[in-house]
Amino acid sequence: MSKDGYTHIVLGAGTAGVIAAARLAENPDFRVLLVEAGGRGRYDPMLKVPIMTGLLLRGRRHVWRYTAGPEPGLHNRQLDLPRGKVLGGSSAINGMVYARGLPRDYELWAQAGMPGWSWEKVKPFFLKSENFQGPGGDPAHHSTSGPMTISRRAKPVSPLATAFVQAGIAAGYPHCADFNSDAPDGFGLYHFTNRRGYRETTATAFLDRAGHKPNLTISTGQEVVRIIVTNGCATGVALRAGCRTRIIETDGEIILCCGAIGSPAILMRSGIGPAEHLHSHGIQVLLDSPNVGENLQDHVLIRVTHASSADVSLHSLTRPDRAALRFMQALLFGTGPMSVFPLEAGAYYRTDGSDMPTVQSHFLPALGSATIRLNPFVKAAADTGPGFMANASVMQPNSRGRIRLGGADVDAALAICVNYLDNARDVEVLVDAVGVLRDVFSQRAFAKYRKAELSPGIDVRSRTQLREWVRATADTVHHLCGSCRMGNAQTDVVDEELKLRGLRGLRIADASIFPTIPSTNTAAAAMMVGERVSEFIQRSQ
Repeated sequence: MSKDGYTHIVLGAGTAGVIAAARLAENPDFRVLLVEAGGRGRYDPMLKVPIMTGLLLRGRRHVWRYTAGPEPGLHNRQLDLPRGKVLGGSSAINGMVYARGLPRDYELWAQAGMPGWSWEKVKPFFLKSENFQGPGGDPAHHSTSGPMTISRRAKPVSPLATAFVQAGIAAGYPHCADFNSDAPDGFGLYHFTNRRGYRETTATAFLDRAGHKPNLTISTGQEVVRIIVTNGCATGVALRAGCRTRIIETDGEIILCCGAIGSPAILMRSGIGPAEHLHSHGIQVLLDSPNVGENLQDHVLIRVTHASSADVSLHSLTRPDRAALRFMQALLFGTGPMSVFPLEAGAYYRTDGSDMPTVQSHFLPALGSATIRLNPFVKAAADTGPGFMANASVMQPNSRGRIRLGGADVDAALAICVNYLDNARDVEVLVDAVGVLRDVFSQRAFAKYRKAELSPGIDVRSRTQLREWVRATADTVHHLCGSCRMGNAQTDVVDEELKLRGLRGLRIADASIFPTIPSTNTAAAAMMVGERVSEFIQRSQ
């Protein structure tokens, strides 16, 4: 037993942290504390209805409001980087797409000196979490024994989604029946963390329905100030609730799961990070770990949009009365257009002759987030008319950024520069992707829906014009990762079993440990990390 009764302290009840804590608590010999800065969110209907993602991302409830920039590659624009601040973390506010990435992503990790993270090694941990409800999945690539419900609608919420898949096939791309297969490629329909029309988070899956575990304590409303280090070992954590700070100590392990922004910030406040940077803020250096906060990555996207001649988009939800009715339908019965996040159709495709997909797209049967992501109880967003759009993001961006402290105090703003489009190749991939999407939207499947191209617009044609348009309009997909890189070099922040190098008693388990970003939405990979860290700890006992 530990000094405060806990054998393990998990910091951050997000996508990975909830899973790590829940799995550790399956061992009756463990006493686990799960700490979350946000609340439980149990009675907030916005967290249940899938289409509310846009409202949650733009609001302040359940969200850490971070900012990147000015970003030199985006004409010095600043971008919002909201992260989840509630049980379930970003799995409670994200777009719910469940996709594991390309097997090649994990093979690259293995080839970089981490054989335990190959596709063959990580796939069982994806399956361990999954309760696949279909349709559209090969049983060889799915499991029904896990807590996390993965599903999709039998019929998309809008015929425009079906048109996108048909148009992609007509343009010469393959049909992808399952983006979670071992070789995802082409146009198809995504799966989601959706349970019978309601958002599924790691908290609803691993905590609410799994039942109470007497050896798991959940403490919400507790912000991590710093990790306490004694004689080269993490021995406790300082937590702040309002004006009160308390210390929780343990003789066991601390597992840091506060995400690609939160985890490096906490390490640096604790005296773990680049020595020169910590000295500049008057922080005592306990461990000079120069790559803490480095290697920051994200998917960057552009959007090709069209007006629509037929109101088969979700434009009708801009009317507050209709939106309120559909909201109640989704909340009470888990049905209707708000019971799914409408990025149902998408694609993986090549733009540069690569032997693997280089671009991911999501299709939306609306012109943008302001059209469908609204609070049904307040005045509707500006009316932009019916339409549709598809985004395109670079699956493996070459650009890298960093996170630095703005001060030693926990309330000091962070200095975040993701360095979007710093690498010229990333720009060229997005320019090529515009050509792909224009070709897809020109196909016969869109003939009865398609009106004018609104963005980039018919006057933006040359590669020079498109490069300028990309830099002027590109945005984040909210897939931040990599800032506490895992690797086998002594300069890497954590080792293959997610132990912090140079310090005992501390592991990191969230998207910050990704050496390179997976070629898709990152939530599924973060869940896998939560499963893996639990397995590492159990195996070390």
